[in-house]
Amino acid sequence: MLTDTRLRHLKPKEKLYKVNDRDGLYVAVTPAGTISFRYNYSINGRQETVTFGRYGVGGITLAEARERLNEAKKMVVGGRSPAREKARDKARIKDAETFGAWAEKWLRGYQMAESTRDMRRSVYQRELKSKFAQQKLSEITHEDLRALTDNIVERGAPATVMVN
Repeated sequence: MLTDTRLRHLKPKEKLYKVNDRDGLYVAVTPAGTISFRYNYSINGRQETVTFGRYGVGGITLAEARERLNEAKKMVVGGRSPAREKARDKARIKDAETFGAWAEKWLRGYQMAESTRDMRRSVYQRELKSKFAQQKLSEITHEDLRALTDNIVERGAPATVMVN
């Protein structure tokens, strides 16, 4: 069974190698030294592998990998492929609308007085467009919005924050 200490001491070799944990979870260590959590499973007569993520700074912990393993096993029992679900999620995020595209569509299509539309477009252009327009909607966090509104209030324009 793996431990954090053991994971930290894994060294790269000439070829990729695997170290088993438990319940089918293992790590793959690449020649470059990357350690990734993986799970092999069989579904509908096919062998598949799902990679949960990298171990280390900016990656996931052993505990998180074990949680993801449990979720993956539930999917397999339910007849769903964890690897395919992961690929679908990535595709959804990739195809997700940017904030800028959504804002432009909303400003065109939402029913409101023209004066209100003009005011909201002005706020969008001045406060939001440069910061968020190219980001996917799913990438914008409440912390991002809080920081933006705090900056607007500090600048002395609290009415801008209260636009609804």
